[in-house]
Amino acid sequence: MLQNNKGATAMPATDDLAVVRKPLPHDSAPRHVTGSAAYIDDIREPAGTLHLAPGYAPIARGRITGLDLEAVRAFPGVVAVLTADDIPGANDVSPKLIGDDPALAVDEVRFYGQVVFVVVANTRDIARRAAKKAKFTTVAEPPVIDLADAVDTVLPEYSFGRGDIEGALAAAPLKLEASFRIGGQEHFYLEGQIAMAVPGEAGEMFVYSSTQHPSEVQHLVAHALHVPSSAVTVEIRRMGGGFGGKESQASQWAVLAALAAWKTGRPCKMRLDRDDDMIMTGKRHDFRVDYRVGASPEGLLEVVDVALNARCGHSEDLSMGVVDRTMFHSDNSYFYPSCRVLTRRLRTNTVSNTAFRGFGGPQGMTFAERMMDHVAYTLGKDPLEIRKANFYQGDRDHTPYGMKVEDNLLQPLVAQLEASSDYWARREAITAFNAESRILKKGLALTPVKFGISFTLMMLNQAGALLHLYRDGSLNLNHGGTEMGQGLFLKVAQVVAEEFGVDMGKVAITATRTDKVPNTSPTAASSGTDLNAMAALNACNIIKDRLYTFIEEKWQVRRNQVSFRDNQVIIGNHVMSLAELANAAYVERVQLSAAGFYKTPKIAWNRDKAEGRPFFYFAYGASCSEVTIDTMTGEMKVDRVDVLHDVGKSLNPAIDIGQIEGGFVQGMGWLTTEELVWDKQGRLRTHAPSTYKIPAASDIPEHFRVELFQSEGPREDTIFKSKAVGEPPLMLGISVFCAITNAIASLKPGVMPALDAPATPEAILRAVRGMTAA
Repeated sequence: MLQNNKGATAMPATDDLAVVRKPLPHDSAPRHVTGSAAYIDDIREPAGTLHLAPGYAPIARGRITGLDLEAVRAFPGVVAVLTADDIPGANDVSPKLIGDDPALAVDEVRFYGQVVFVVVANTRDIARRAAKKAKFTTVAEPPVIDLADAVDTVLPEYSFGRGDIEGALAAAPLKLEASFRIGGQEHFYLEGQIAMAVPGEAGEMFVYSSTQHPSEVQHLVAHALHVPSSAVTVEIRRMGGGFGGKESQASQWAVLAALAAWKTGRPCKMRLDRDDDMIMTGKRHDFRVDYRVGASPEGLLEVVDVALNARCGHSEDLSMGVVDRTMFHSDNSYFYPSCRVLTRRLRTNTVSNTAFRGFGGPQGMTFAERMMDHVAYTLGKDPLEIRKANFYQGDRDHTPYGMKVEDNLLQPLVAQLEASSDYWARREAITAFNAESRILKKGLALTPVKFGISFTLMMLNQAGALLHLYRDGSLNLNHGGTEMGQGLFLKVAQVVAEEFGVDMGKVAITATRTDKVPNTSPTAASSGTDLNAMAALNACNIIKDRLYTFIEEKWQVRRNQVSFRDNQVIIGNHVMSLAELANAAYVERVQLSAAGFYKTPKIAWNRDKAEGRPFFYFAYGASCSEVTIDTMTGEMKVDRVDVLHDVGKSLNPAIDIGQIEGGFVQGMGWLTTEELVWDKQGRLRTHAPSTYKIPAASDIPEHFRVELFQSEGPREDTIFKSKAVGEPPLMLGISVFCAITNAIASLKPGVMPALDAPATPEAILRAVRGMTAA
């Protein structure tokens, strides 16, 4: 069991595997804590490197009628000033290349912070100072900022469901209707957006980019420079966090760095200032949710009708997939007999919202849990009882989009947490406390998570890996996944080490590069390990098959008598090192390199017909949170958190538990402290740590216990029967929001608090005053 100063984290027992399932530390951990881990800004700059800074118009919506850059060009130390006219190819950095997201704006301005030009100078400070010298002449229009004012959409309305909605609502004994807001979230990665481009011979371009999607960066740089993709190589060894913010939106800065390098013939670096980064890059989509629900007197759902209105910003970006996943998770863990899930993707004059850990799923689940609370408080029942009654179970096992819920762990997992967290005893104690306490009120909530694993854009469910076995028995591993602190490289290397029976020190973990593994998918959708470890396993098997054939020919020993373990190869009664075997195979001209590949089986989704199986499997979890609120000030404290989470048979329990802890805290921050505010002119006012509050160490509860749910793993053939862990834990933080709702609800039994997310002190105080006025 691992102990920390905030509570306890339970580690599961390992099995007899040598490397996989062991709680190994992150491969870069010593370098992280000593500061020697090299990020892009740490790479030694080539001689003559130039630096870029962005320039943008002082309006959020309107037209540029004049742009005077003479003072910018004349600023000492400026080498070049680039506009859209300097782009030889496509002026577009949208993921689909549909022309709705220019690298450099031309005439139209669609949000405050949209880049119009870039300054290329000898130093970053010079470039930033020079950019301020631009003189704009503009014709401004009133920007559309709030969802309530948005009319235009970036995509058509989309819905799916089943049953007679109006008929079921008319017949339902209990009818409820409400609207509420779910806020967005800034990624706040520690390493900001950055790229460095180094020109090569014959028009080639080498790009270092802090990106989750190197292949997309390669693709967009090639289009912008009007060169083939083969002329562009993109590399990333590690990111200082990404959380989805570097899936599509790292591309613009790489394109601009490459454009400057192409124009000047010199290496060029672009690193955004934190304020510019927050102003210019997309956030988690915020929503206005309007719903109607019909239920029985016992709280069993009969019909759900929900409209999910998303702020997408000025362009589409990834809003199709993000909001579709909101729809897929609007049921969370609950069966809806009749339902309609409708989405509107609204265009506003704000930065284009993008991927964020959970990719729309958290917003859908927040609606589901809010609705459960609404039913429970109206009926005067405990929310946990209403949740459990509506779980997928028995023949109530098909989602609103028609997929059957298999390997359902909801009942045993929630029951285990219900017992281990002492839910009912604490409920009694909290009820007694609230009866005696006039100002401070406590709340308690236990909420589940059912999260689908796979990209819902089917073509992305594939991965490649390149593996070399050298004559000294060492291995060199490369794959298409990117490392952003989540331990992906370590997990995939563990799989390779396990397959060849060697220590981790024998497996070299190398930077992700587009010239080693091409046409890769983004590291996103919690699929990094599922896809890339399977591709690496395929590469291992290809090399081992060749070695088995060689062994059969040389020693007449069948493969079932050969094992790779304990840094040895046991061939019948003969024992040798992997190095000896590799060298012997090399002498006989056996190929010791392989390109592995994997594509996820069984999945299919027809969006037009709204049918299919979009997910390979579901990951489950549950969290129980206790909070105290001050009804006079709206302040809130999280007192205790108990988490039980399903990762199948963990590849690395230490890494997985770290992901669960971090995901929970990030989800808690999204729903409690992280508030994005734009003014009427469309300017983001929360654009720095001084105005935007992420959770700090002091926000973590004193009692914070995380356990891994013990199971045999999914029935599907996942890598060593493990499950994804990147995104699902973030939604565990919803229990904090529901606990706050529970505390406010104690003020007036039978009334649902009107609480929006995030539940900041101001929002809590508004909800408290609403209860007293109800």
